Amino acid sequence: MATKKKVLSIVIPTYNEEENIQYAYKETVKVMKTMPKYNYEIIFVDNYSTDNSRKIIRSITKKDKKTTAIFLSRNFTSEYSSHAAMRQATGDILTILDCDLQDHPEVLPKFLKKLDEGYPVVIGVRNVINDTFIMKYVRKFFYVIFKKMANIEMPLNAGTFCVLDRKVLDVIIELPERNRFFRGLRAWAGFKTAYVEYERRERKFGKTKNSLLDYIRDAQRGLLGFSFIPLDLMSTLGFLITFFSFVLAIGYLSWVIFFGNPINASIPIMLSIFVFGGIQMLGISIVGKYIQIVFEEVKRRPSYVIEEILNNHKKN
Repeated sequence: MATKKKVLSIVIPTYNEEENIQYAYKETVKVMKTMPKYNYEIIFVDNYSTDNSRKIIRSITKKDKKTTAIFLSRNFTSEYSSHAAMRQATGDILTILDCDLQDHPEVLPKFLKKLDEGYPVVIGVRNVINDTFIMKYVRKFFYVIFKKMANIEMPLNAGTFCVLDRKVLDVIIELPERNRFFRGLRAWAGFKTAYVEYERRERKFGKTKNSLLDYIRDAQRGLLGFSFIPLDLMSTLGFLITFFSFVLAIGYLSWVIFFGNPINASIPIMLSIFVFGGIQMLGISIVGKYIQIVFEEVKRRPSYVIEEILNNHKKN
Protein backbone atom coordinates (compact mmCIF):
# COMPACT_ATOMS: atom_id res chain seq x y z
CA MET A 1 0.00 0.00 0.00
CA ALA A 2 1.44 3.34 -1.08
CA THR A 3 2.16 5.87 1.64
CA LYS A 4 0.04 8.99 1.34
CA LYS A 5 2.18 12.00 0.44
CA LYS A 6 2.30 14.87 2.90
CA VAL A 7 1.10 18.24 1.62
CA LEU A 8 3.31 21.30 2.06
CA SER A 9 1.44 24.62 2.18
CA ILE A 10 3.67 27.43 0.89
CA VAL A 11 2.47 30.89 1.94
CA ILE A 12 3.73 33.87 -0.09
CA PRO A 13 2.53 37.30 1.14
CA THR A 14 2.56 40.05 -1.50
CA TYR A 15 2.26 43.82 -1.55
CA ASN A 16 3.15 45.68 -4.75
CA GLU A 17 5.52 42.89 -5.82
CA GLU A 18 4.66 42.71 -9.52
CA GLU A 19 8.35 42.23 -10.42
CA ASN A 20 8.74 39.22 -8.12
CA ILE A 21 5.50 37.21 -8.24
CA GLN A 22 6.21 35.17 -11.38
CA TYR A 23 9.81 34.67 -10.24
CA ALA A 24 8.71 33.48 -6.79
CA TYR A 25 6.11 31.14 -8.30
CA LYS A 26 8.47 29.56 -10.85
CA GLU A 27 11.33 29.12 -8.38
CA THR A 28 9.01 27.54 -5.81
CA VAL A 29 7.50 25.09 -8.32
CA LYS A 30 11.00 24.21 -9.59
CA VAL A 31 12.16 23.35 -6.07
CA MET A 32 9.03 21.33 -5.29
CA LYS A 33 9.57 19.21 -8.43
CA THR A 34 12.85 18.05 -6.89
CA MET A 35 10.90 16.69 -3.88
CA PRO A 36 8.43 14.16 -5.37
CA LYS A 37 7.65 12.69 -1.93
CA TYR A 38 5.62 15.83 -1.13
CA ASN A 39 2.49 17.29 -2.64
CA TYR A 40 2.15 21.05 -2.29
CA GLU A 41 -0.12 24.04 -2.52
CA ILE A 42 0.95 27.66 -3.01
CA ILE A 43 -1.05 30.39 -1.29
CA PHE A 44 -0.53 33.95 -2.47
CA VAL A 45 -2.07 36.42 -0.02
CA ASP A 46 -2.19 39.95 -1.40
CA ASN A 47 -2.27 42.91 0.97
CA TYR A 48 -4.29 45.23 -1.29
CA SER A 49 -1.59 45.90 -3.88
CA THR A 50 -1.98 48.97 -6.09
CA ASP A 51 0.22 47.73 -8.95
CA ASN A 52 -0.34 44.71 -11.26
CA SER A 53 0.24 42.13 -8.50
CA ARG A 54 -3.36 40.93 -8.38
CA LYS A 55 -3.59 40.65 -12.15
CA ILE A 56 -0.46 38.48 -12.23
CA ILE A 57 -1.69 36.30 -9.37
CA ARG A 58 -5.04 35.81 -11.12
CA SER A 59 -3.28 34.61 -14.26
CA ILE A 60 -1.27 32.09 -12.21
CA THR A 61 -4.37 30.70 -10.45
CA LYS A 62 -6.12 30.21 -13.80
CA LYS A 63 -3.27 28.05 -15.07
CA ASP A 64 -2.41 26.26 -11.82
CA LYS A 65 -5.26 24.97 -9.65
CA LYS A 66 -2.77 24.08 -6.92
CA THR A 67 -2.30 27.80 -6.37
CA THR A 68 -4.73 29.68 -4.13
CA ALA A 69 -5.07 33.46 -4.07
CA ILE A 70 -6.38 35.44 -1.12
CA PHE A 71 -7.13 39.11 -1.74
CA LEU A 72 -7.56 41.25 1.38
CA SER A 73 -9.92 44.23 1.45
CA ARG A 74 -7.13 46.65 2.48
CA ASN A 75 -3.54 46.60 3.71
CA PHE A 76 -3.52 44.73 7.03
CA THR A 77 0.34 44.43 7.11
CA SER A 78 2.26 41.23 6.32
CA GLU A 79 1.86 39.84 9.85
CA TYR A 80 -1.91 39.62 9.54
CA SER A 81 -1.99 38.67 5.87
CA SER A 82 0.21 35.68 6.74
CA HIS A 83 -2.26 34.80 9.49
CA ALA A 84 -5.08 34.81 6.89
CA ALA A 85 -3.10 32.43 4.67
CA MET A 86 -2.24 30.14 7.60
CA ARG A 87 -5.95 29.77 8.34
CA GLN A 88 -6.56 28.93 4.69
CA ALA A 89 -3.77 26.32 4.46
CA THR A 90 -4.82 22.69 4.09
CA GLY A 91 -1.38 21.08 4.25
CA ASP A 92 0.26 18.82 6.83
CA ILE A 93 3.24 21.21 6.86
CA LEU A 94 3.50 24.96 6.33
CA THR A 95 6.22 27.39 5.36
CA ILE A 96 6.20 31.15 4.70
CA LEU A 97 8.31 32.67 1.91
CA ASP A 98 8.89 36.37 1.29
CA CYS A 99 7.89 37.17 -2.29
CA ASP A 100 11.33 38.63 -3.03
CA LEU A 101 12.83 35.19 -2.25
CA GLN A 102 15.62 36.55 -0.11
CA ASP A 103 14.75 33.43 1.85
CA HIS A 104 14.95 31.03 -1.10
CA PRO A 105 12.86 27.82 -1.30
CA GLU A 106 15.94 25.81 -2.28
CA VAL A 107 16.66 25.61 1.47
CA LEU A 108 13.36 23.78 2.07
CA PRO A 109 14.78 20.24 1.54
CA LYS A 110 17.12 20.81 4.52
CA PHE A 111 14.16 22.01 6.60
CA LEU A 112 12.01 19.03 5.65
CA LYS A 113 14.83 16.61 6.40
CA LYS A 114 14.90 17.94 9.98
CA LEU A 115 11.11 17.60 10.12
CA ASP A 116 11.43 13.93 9.13
CA GLU A 117 13.93 13.48 11.95
CA GLY A 118 11.19 14.34 14.46
CA TYR A 119 11.35 18.12 14.81
CA PRO A 120 7.86 19.67 14.42
CA VAL A 121 9.43 23.17 14.22
CA VAL A 122 12.39 23.93 11.96
CA ILE A 123 13.61 27.54 11.93
CA GLY A 124 15.99 29.17 9.48
CA VAL A 125 18.84 31.13 11.05
CA ARG A 126 20.61 33.66 8.83
CA ASN A 127 24.37 33.17 9.05
CA VAL A 128 24.90 35.68 6.23
CA ILE A 129 22.50 38.57 5.58
CA ASN A 130 22.86 40.40 2.28
CA ASP A 131 21.10 43.60 3.25
CA THR A 132 21.79 47.31 3.54
CA PHE A 133 24.32 48.38 6.17
CA ILE A 134 21.67 50.13 8.29
CA MET A 135 19.07 47.33 8.15
CA LYS A 136 21.69 44.68 8.94
CA TYR A 137 22.49 46.37 12.25
CA VAL A 138 18.88 47.36 12.99
CA ARG A 139 17.90 43.68 12.75
CA LYS A 140 20.86 42.60 14.87
CA PHE A 141 20.06 45.19 17.53
CA PHE A 142 16.41 44.08 17.69
CA TYR A 143 17.26 40.39 18.12
CA VAL A 144 19.77 41.13 20.89
CA ILE A 145 17.28 43.35 22.76
CA PHE A 146 14.41 40.89 22.28
CA LYS A 147 16.51 37.98 23.55
CA LYS A 148 17.40 39.90 26.71
CA MET A 149 13.94 41.34 27.40
CA ALA A 150 11.40 38.73 26.26
CA ASN A 151 10.03 36.00 28.50
CA ILE A 152 10.55 33.43 25.71
CA GLU A 153 13.62 32.06 23.96
CA MET A 154 14.13 33.12 20.34
CA PRO A 155 17.39 32.56 18.44
CA LEU A 156 19.33 35.50 17.04
CA ASN A 157 18.78 36.24 13.33
CA ALA A 158 15.73 33.97 13.03
CA GLY A 159 13.04 35.46 10.79
CA THR A 160 9.68 34.08 9.68
CA PHE A 161 11.32 31.53 7.35
CA CYS A 162 10.57 28.15 8.90
CA VAL A 163 8.66 24.88 8.51
CA LEU A 164 5.85 23.99 10.92
CA ASP A 165 4.10 20.69 11.45
CA ARG A 166 0.30 20.87 11.37
CA LYS A 167 -0.03 20.36 15.15
CA VAL A 168 2.16 23.42 15.79
CA LEU A 169 0.37 25.44 13.11
CA ASP A 170 -3.01 24.69 14.69
CA VAL A 171 -1.78 25.97 18.07
CA ILE A 172 -0.55 29.26 16.54
CA ILE A 173 -3.70 29.73 14.47
CA GLU A 174 -6.01 29.32 17.45
CA LEU A 175 -4.20 31.83 19.67
CA PRO A 176 -6.85 34.54 20.11
CA GLU A 177 -4.73 37.68 20.40
CA ARG A 178 -4.92 40.50 17.85
CA ASN A 179 -1.46 41.90 18.63
CA ARG A 180 0.30 39.13 16.72
CA PHE A 181 4.05 38.66 16.38
CA PHE A 182 4.59 35.38 14.52
CA ARG A 183 8.20 34.78 15.59
CA GLY A 184 7.20 35.26 19.23
CA LEU A 185 4.09 33.07 18.96
CA ARG A 186 6.16 30.34 17.30
CA ALA A 187 8.62 30.40 20.20
CA TRP A 188 5.83 30.61 22.81
CA ALA A 189 4.13 27.48 21.38
CA GLY A 190 7.19 25.44 22.30
CA PHE A 191 7.72 21.97 20.75
CA LYS A 192 11.02 20.36 19.81
CA THR A 193 12.85 22.77 17.51
CA ALA A 194 15.70 22.42 15.03
CA TYR A 195 17.69 25.25 13.44
CA VAL A 196 19.09 25.38 9.91
CA GLU A 197 21.65 28.01 8.96
CA TYR A 198 21.42 29.57 5.50
CA GLU A 199 22.55 32.63 3.57
CA ARG A 200 19.89 35.28 3.09
CA ARG A 201 20.11 36.53 -0.47
CA GLU A 202 19.91 40.01 -1.92
CA ARG A 203 16.59 41.02 -3.43
CA LYS A 204 16.67 40.21 -7.15
CA PHE A 205 13.88 42.49 -8.43
CA GLY A 206 12.39 45.73 -7.18
CA LYS A 207 12.80 47.41 -3.83
CA THR A 208 11.50 46.50 -0.39
CA LYS A 209 8.07 47.95 0.46
CA ASN A 210 8.79 47.95 4.21
CA SER A 211 9.97 51.23 5.72
CA LEU A 212 12.05 51.67 8.86
CA LEU A 213 8.81 52.67 10.62
CA ASP A 214 7.28 49.28 9.68
CA TYR A 215 10.22 47.50 11.30
CA ILE A 216 9.89 49.68 14.42
CA ARG A 217 6.18 48.80 14.71
CA ASP A 218 7.03 45.14 14.25
CA ALA A 219 9.62 45.41 17.03
CA GLN A 220 7.08 47.11 19.31
CA ARG A 221 4.60 44.27 18.79
CA GLY A 222 7.27 41.78 19.69
CA LEU A 223 8.71 43.51 22.74
CA LEU A 224 5.43 44.67 24.26
CA GLY A 225 3.66 41.42 23.46
CA PHE A 226 6.23 39.20 25.15
CA SER A 227 7.85 41.29 27.87
CA PHE A 228 6.88 43.35 30.92
CA ILE A 229 10.44 44.58 31.40
CA PRO A 230 9.68 48.10 30.03
CA LEU A 231 7.09 48.51 32.82
CA ASP A 232 9.45 46.98 35.39
CA LEU A 233 12.23 49.35 34.33
CA MET A 234 9.99 52.42 34.61
CA SER A 235 8.75 51.28 38.04
CA THR A 236 12.32 50.76 39.26
CA LEU A 237 13.46 54.07 37.76
CA GLY A 238 10.50 55.85 39.35
CA PHE A 239 11.34 54.39 42.77
CA LEU A 240 15.02 55.35 42.50
CA ILE A 241 14.24 58.89 41.35
CA THR A 242 11.72 59.34 44.18
CA PHE A 243 14.19 58.02 46.74
CA PHE A 244 17.10 60.21 45.61
CA SER A 245 14.82 63.23 45.21
CA PHE A 246 13.70 62.81 48.83
CA VAL A 247 17.34 62.54 50.00
CA LEU A 248 18.35 65.59 47.95
CA ALA A 249 15.37 67.58 49.23
CA ILE A 250 16.31 66.86 52.87
CA GLY A 251 19.94 67.73 52.15
CA TYR A 252 19.01 70.93 50.34
CA LEU A 253 16.66 72.10 53.12
CA SER A 254 19.36 71.42 55.72
CA TRP A 255 21.87 73.43 53.70
CA VAL A 256 19.45 76.37 53.35
CA ILE A 257 18.73 76.38 57.09
CA PHE A 258 22.39 76.42 58.10
CA PHE A 259 24.16 78.16 55.19
CA GLY A 260 21.51 80.00 53.17
CA ASN A 261 20.23 79.36 49.63
CA PRO A 262 23.18 78.26 47.42
CA ILE A 263 21.21 78.48 44.15
CA ASN A 264 20.82 81.94 42.66
CA ALA A 265 19.96 80.90 39.08
CA SER A 266 17.03 79.18 37.43
CA ILE A 267 19.07 77.02 35.02
CA PRO A 268 19.44 74.00 37.38
CA ILE A 269 15.72 74.15 38.08
CA MET A 270 14.87 74.24 34.37
CA LEU A 271 17.21 71.34 33.66
CA SER A 272 15.58 69.31 36.42
CA ILE A 273 12.13 70.03 34.99
CA PHE A 274 13.21 68.89 31.51
CA VAL A 275 14.90 65.71 32.77
CA PHE A 276 12.09 64.59 35.05
CA GLY A 277 9.42 65.73 32.58
CA GLY A 278 11.06 63.61 29.87
CA ILE A 279 11.21 60.58 32.15
CA GLN A 280 7.53 61.02 33.04
CA MET A 281 6.52 61.28 29.37
CA LEU A 282 8.54 58.16 28.56
CA GLY A 283 6.87 56.25 31.39
CA ILE A 284 3.39 57.41 30.37
CA SER A 285 4.04 56.48 26.71
CA ILE A 286 5.14 52.95 27.66
CA VAL A 287 2.05 52.45 29.80
CA GLY A 288 -0.02 53.94 26.95
CA LYS A 289 1.35 51.38 24.51
CA TYR A 290 0.30 48.52 26.77
CA ILE A 291 -3.14 50.12 27.15
CA GLN A 292 -3.34 50.40 23.34
CA ILE A 293 -2.72 46.64 23.06
CA VAL A 294 -5.43 45.93 25.64
CA PHE A 295 -7.82 48.31 23.81
CA GLU A 296 -7.25 46.47 20.50
CA GLU A 297 -7.81 43.12 22.18
CA VAL A 298 -11.09 44.03 23.89
CA LYS A 299 -12.60 45.47 20.68
CA ARG A 300 -12.40 41.93 19.23
CA ARG A 301 -12.24 43.14 15.64
CA PRO A 302 -10.96 40.56 13.13
CA SER A 303 -7.26 40.81 12.25
CA TYR A 304 -8.06 40.95 8.53
CA VAL A 305 -10.95 41.01 6.03
CA ILE A 306 -10.89 38.78 2.94
CA GLU A 307 -12.30 40.32 -0.23
CA GLU A 308 -11.92 37.30 -2.52
CA ILE A 309 -10.45 33.79 -2.62
CA LEU A 310 -9.47 32.01 -5.86
CA ASN A 311 -9.05 28.21 -5.98
CA ASN A 312 -10.33 27.71 -2.45
CA HIS A 313 -9.15 24.27 -1.24
CA LYS A 314 -10.28 24.75 2.35
CA LYS A 315 -13.15 22.50 3.40
CA ASN A 316 -15.50 24.53 5.62
